[in-house]
Amino acid sequence: MIYNSFEELPIWQKARQLAKFVFEMTSQEPFNKDFRFRDQIRASSGSVSDNIAEGFERSGNKEFVQFLYIAKGSCGETRSQSYRAYDNNYINQETLDILIQKTTELSSEIAGLIKYLKNSDFKGTKYK
Repeated sequence: MIYNSFEELPIWQKARQLAKFVFEMTSQEPFNKDFRFRDQIRASSGSVSDNIAEGFERSGNKEFVQFLYIAKGSCGETRSQSYRAYDNNYINQETLDILIQKTTELSSEIAGLIKYLKNSDFKGTKYK
């Protein structure tokens, strides 16, 4: 399937939902009082969708793959921060489980797209 915009990508849609979930989670007490940590996890979760979008807009597979690796790293950062949030009693086990599931699935899907793009003969619209 050919996607015409990053908004059509299922991984971008999932990344957007992750960022929304993190934003809502960090708006609750006591998380919302720890400004530095709150901003850090919001930034890392938002970075996932932002890097998917930026890479897609570069119009070449090579650059897209580079930005997908960054997005995957940000997804891992969000997962690590989720454990810190749990360890500091900012979130409960149920919320941690949701975050781990969301970040693990998304990371796996990003890895799958990277593999596909690296093996694809199509190199992007930039190279036409």
